[in-house]
Order: sequence, then C-alpha cells, then structure tokens
Amino acid sequence: MSSDGGRRGGREARRQLRAAPLEEALRPVRPGLEGGRYRPLGEGEIRTIHTAALDVLERLGMAQALPSCIEACTARGAYLNEHGRLSFPRALVEDVVAGAARRFPLFGQEPRHDLEPWGSKVHFGTAGAAVHMVDLHTREYRESLLRDLYDAARIVDALDHVHFFQRTLVPRDMVGAMELDLNTIYACIAGTTKHVGTSFCRGDTLNAGLEILHLVAGGEAAWRARPFVSLSCCFVVPPLRFAEDACRGLEVAVAGGMPVLLLSAGQAGATSPAALAGSVVQAVAEVLAGLCYVNALKPGAPAIFGTWPFVSDLRTGAMSGGSAEQALLMAACAQMGQFYDLPTGVASGMSDSKLPDAQSGAEKGYSHALVGNAGANLIYEAAGMQASLLGFSHESLVIDNDIIGASLRTIRGIEVTDAALSFETMRQVCLEGPGHYLGSQQTLALMQRDYFYPAVGDRSNPKEWAELGRTDIVQRASARVEALLGDHFPDHLAAVDGQIRDRFPIRLPEAAMRPAVPEGIAA
Repeated sequence: MSSDGGRRGGREARRQLRAAPLEEALRPVRPGLEGGRYRPLGEGEIRTIHTAALDVLERLGMAQALPSCIEACTARGAYLNEHGRLSFPRALVEDVVAGAARRFPLFGQEPRHDLEPWGSKVHFGTAGAAVHMVDLHTREYRESLLRDLYDAARIVDALDHVHFFQRTLVPRDMVGAMELDLNTIYACIAGTTKHVGTSFCRGDTLNAGLEILHLVAGGEAAWRARPFVSLSCCFVVPPLRFAEDACRGLEVAVAGGMPVLLLSAGQAGATSPAALAGSVVQAVAEVLAGLCYVNALKPGAPAIFGTWPFVSDLRTGAMSGGSAEQALLMAACAQMGQFYDLPTGVASGMSDSKLPDAQSGAEKGYSHALVGNAGANLIYEAAGMQASLLGFSHESLVIDNDIIGASLRTIRGIEVTDAALSFETMRQVCLEGPGHYLGSQQTLALMQRDYFYPAVGDRSNPKEWAELGRTDIVQRASARVEALLGDHFPDHLAAVDGQIRDRFPIRLPEAAMRPAVPEGIAA
C-alpha cells in the first residue's frame, strides 16, 4: 500500500472511531449545556428595562382583551384604565412573576428526549411557519406540503443537535382550519419522539388536537402527567394588543394542561420601537402581560417567556432575521428571562439568504454563537429556515445541525482542571516521548469527549476532496437527506394510528410512513 493510502486508511479508521456512539455524559456537546457568558446588557440596564416594562403595563396597558381575560385578570388586581385598556399594576406583575411555574420539563414522547429549560441551560430546536420549500435542484421556491412537514420531523428525529421539533412550515395542501391543525400536529408527532411545538388556528381545533394527544399518551391523565406538545401562541398583536383568536386557544391550552410558549414578535421599526432597547421593553411588557393572563386562569400553569422582537431592514421595511441586530436582541431577551428566572424561548438562525449558501452559514453561525452563549433556554427557528422565515429547506436542517453542534461546543467552553493544565502530559512528551502529542494517552482520551466533528462539513485536504468527487456542503447535505428519508421511519404511533385515522381527517398517506417497496416485490 502507498504511503498516501496508508494515511487515508488511518484517517478513515480514526473517523469511524469518532463516529461510534458515546454515552450522553461523554459527548463533546449535548442538550442543556450551561450558557450565559455573553451578556450584552449590564445588570443596571437589565433592571432599567424591567422598570420600563412595568411602567408600560401600568400606564399604557393592553388593548382588545377578551371578556374572559378581563374577568380573570381583574379578579387578580388588574383594571381597565380610562382608555378601556387592561392595565397591570406593578405589584400584581411582580407577584405573578414570583409565583409563576419554574423548573418544569418539556417532555418528549420518549423520556430520553425530555428537556430541562431553566437556569442558563441551552437547547436548540426548529420553528417557523414557512409557506415555501426551497428546491435546491431548480433553485426555486414551491408551496410547502404536508409530506414536507412529516419529512422534516423525521429528519430532526435523527439529528443529534436539534433537541426539539416545533412546526417548521404550513402545509398549503390542507383545506380549512380543522384539517390544517390536526394534520400539522399529527405529522409532527408521527415524525419524531422529541418534544413538539405547534400552533392552532382556533380553540375548537385545539380541543380536537388534545383528543389526538390523549390517544397517543394513553389517556388524559397520562397526557397531563407528561405533556409532550406545547402551544406556540402569538397571543399579542404588537404593539400592546391581545390577539383574540390566539387568546381563545391559549385558554384551551391552559385548561388542557398544555405548556404555552407566550410569543411576542414585534418588528423593530414597524410594530415595535426602532430603538433596540425599546423593542426589548415592549416585548418584555407584552409577555409579562401574557404571564399574568395565564396565571389568572390557572396559577402555576407552565408558560415559556417568549420574547421574540424581530428586526426590520429600515431601508425597505422587510424583516431581517439574519442581521447582527437580531442576534443582539435575542441575546438581550435571554438575559431578561434569566433575570426573571423563567423558562425562556428566543429565536435564532433566521437567515435572510434564500438558499443554504455562504451568507446563510455566516448569519446562522454568529447568531447561534451569540444567542446560545447568552444562555437562552430554548432557541427556536434554529434549523432549516431561509428567506427570513418564508422558506424552509430539508438540506438546511442537516447543515444547520453542524452549525448548532459547533455553537454548542463554544457554549461548553474550556475546562480548566489540574489534568487539563497538562503538565504531566507535557513532561512525558518532552522528556520521555516522541516530542509530539498525536499518540499520547491524553489525546486519545479527549479526541471524542472534547472535540466536535461536523457530519457534513468538509475537513479533507484538496487532494482528498478531489478524489471524493469535489462535493460542496449542499451536495453532501442532499445525500444525507436522501439517506435519512429513505430509511428513517419512526413507528411509535403504530398502536394507535388506526384509531386516530378512524376519528380524525388525517391526510398523510399511510404509505408515506414506511419504506417504499421496490418494483416487482409484493408489499
């Protein structure tokens, strides 16, 4: 064998060793790593924003509250001001924050996927309501379909660094709110056993969705013990107005034992102030109002502090999800959630690029590194999104899994221990060994535990790259997507799938949920 061949063979053996699965505690990155090292806001600035948000809630209040919201909140001390807006006194808000739910897990259908979104523990997941799929073969956008959503859930189910699956797209082939909502939740929970988040158009569709979840869980009591789906609820229409239909859904979710992501998604310069600090103030005020609402309905109900102020390109008014300002806003909101000690969800990875290209990678990379290191508990929109949430790409899921993994490694940081200071290792190498560390005991012990290796990112030299076909990252991601969709078919709903289909208008064909049978072979 040539020396080149020998080197390649040795490198491949080391690659296979690295690919061998490790115990969770020994992996270089994993869900729930502690962030919080990046802090764009000082302690005094955090308190100033908090005080301003309380001032907004007391002096301006919230418009368009449902009668049921007014009744529940005024019973706790809120009041209608002279403008007919629901105002929340400072003491009420502070009491609600003090008594709000903390330290509640977000469950998966399988316990190995349970998340602990508190403190500064960081988890990355998907989200979005894209209405288009990115076709990388034609470089065109097409309407998103139910099958695309199911396939996205299957891919996420197999990705190590995407820890939960929130609905990524809107199936445009569904007709009516009931069909849309029930098929969305079905496609999500059928495709993955990780925690799922989704939205519902109306309260009645959410009630029907809860019936499906009870069947999957094994009964209502089992569901309430381990609710594995959360409601993504845009309960406000910024600035400072309740969204009536979403609030009706919120009330159903709270009564049904479903965790609620309280989402405020104003757009700086359009529906929230252009000043970044003011945009944070408005988002914090709106979500605190939602927290008061939830706790007035049911004290201690699980709710996630979902401050998502978005950014406008002020030259055009269009959303700019990949901007540096967006990353700053989300990092600041992560700090506000830590200030309140509430489970906090923010957004990151909403590239403005239409394709998973160099721009997309750059925007997602710096966003994830900043937001993750700020210690946000749940980072939504983190994989698959293009065109500032208008487009979705299966290939981006796979590429972004690498970006998230690398970002998690920066969150883990550098461990400084007596062993890591490496004096004895240096002594052995310099005085007794070969003068390098390639084969040292420490290197072999740490090569898997401390070092992150990308799945589709390329680290070969130019000669090897040419021998392997000169592929780029999109080509490698496409091959990975094709492989996953060809053989990864979760079957955890098999026992109840027939019951669900008998009772509800499920449009995902059963044939799409199992491997294709080759032509000429009987099924």
